[in-house]
Amino acid sequence: MINIMDKYAIIRLKERGESNRQIAKQLGLNRKTVDKYWKAYKADLERLESDESNVKEIQEKIVASPKYDSSNRRAYKYTAEIDAALDQILESEDEKSLLLGSNKQYLTNLQIHQQLVAQGFDIGKSTISTKIKEKRNRKKECFIRQDYDFGDRLEFDFGEVKLVHGTEVHNYHMAVFSSPAGNFRWCYLYKNQSKDVFLDAHVNFFEMMGGPHKEVVYDNMRNVVTKFIGKNEKQLNEDLIKMSLYYGFDINVTNCFSGNEKGHVEGSVKILRNKIFGPKFKFDSFKDAIEYMNSKLLEINAASDIELEKEFLLPYKPKLELAAIKELKVNKYGFVSIENNFYSVPDYLVGKKVTAKIYHSDIDLYANNHYFYTHKKRDGSKEISIDIRHYLTTFERKPGALRNSFALKSMPELKSIYDIHFKANPKKFIEILKENQDKSLEDIIEAFKIRTQFKILEQNPNSNLTSITMNQLKLYNNLSAMEVQQ
Repeated sequence: MINIMDKYAIIRLKERGESNRQIAKQLGLNRKTVDKYWKAYKADLERLESDESNVKEIQEKIVASPKYDSSNRRAYKYTAEIDAALDQILESEDEKSLLLGSNKQYLTNLQIHQQLVAQGFDIGKSTISTKIKEKRNRKKECFIRQDYDFGDRLEFDFGEVKLVHGTEVHNYHMAVFSSPAGNFRWCYLYKNQSKDVFLDAHVNFFEMMGGPHKEVVYDNMRNVVTKFIGKNEKQLNEDLIKMSLYYGFDINVTNCFSGNEKGHVEGSVKILRNKIFGPKFKFDSFKDAIEYMNSKLLEINAASDIELEKEFLLPYKPKLELAAIKELKVNKYGFVSIENNFYSVPDYLVGKKVTAKIYHSDIDLYANNHYFYTHKKRDGSKEISIDIRHYLTTFERKPGALRNSFALKSMPELKSIYDIHFKANPKKFIEILKENQDKSLEDIIEAFKIRTQFKILEQNPNSNLTSITMNQLKLYNNLSAMEVQQ
């Protein structure tokens, strides 16, 4: 196929008086091709002088690049039998996609060609690749622009984001909500995409909005679709159904591989990820990342119509409690096991049963229907969450067990105070601990610091002001050194 430079050379050489044969030899073309483009050029020039009504069309033809008309070509080796075999392979691929959902196990064009060759067909890879493209793009889809009323539609999706704490890279997940009508985008940052996280994000969003939208749109994620029944039937997640029944919104699940059906939230995931964590991705902690994200979300949504849209939401309902409730037996070490991690309870409950309300980030514990403690949920496996105050009764009976207890070692600052000031008198340590057991752990440590200061004064009642000051300064330096070590 000749290009625009060949066409230019043909015309210029012909204008200089060279023959078709000479030009064909110089350019490596067929002389019939040279004759074709020269005659076409002269005909266009004549039309340009005589046909004033089509000047623009003739000009475009003169300067146009050469094109071949391949519309009437046909593949001589591509038979009806090969076409039927190719259709069967592509149908099998569609079935795979329906069963597996989004996956990376698609057959490549090369693999499809190899299967056809293995069936005995003599056909080239380029021909098969062209036919595959034709079949998959045969029906060009027309997308209808949607215009939603306030309060009608909310879209949901998950997006991944990578953040750095110190020298470690952590993978987190954004639960993203998007309102097309209000042009409002919001997200919550989590450490996984579990069912608890999925439900918690919805409840928090509805609580923040003061009510839900009439319809929430999802793709075919596992938190929404439990399984596929045939080609079009879907069994929805039971917990999602319960939540929709409570709040009153409709569930709309898009077709497989049809991200355009919830295009606003698909774009929102990219927008929020880039605007929030594109410029800044290093944080001291997960908590700092969340605080930064929330401040940026307020900036991003400053121009949205969400305050107006709130007036059109479904009526507010009290925040839905999402805890998984389990009855657990306390082991001999004063722990209950939840999702392969261990959580302490007061020692008087050893051997008894307690009730745990398990949320995505917290665990509330109850005994005889009375709440007694909340643990932060651990993310790993075989981790221990322990509170030294749960073992006070046992320590009173066994003060010698305090020194090497895991409960004390789990609080390094308190352990240092014990080793410096109370190693020889563990009962006094337990007494102070018991007196302050209703305070927070931070306040308990501060109480011990104050008591150790009084202990210095008690040991030196006749000390002058200078020696007292020196002792206090020494104590302060010791405690400061402990804090630096931790």
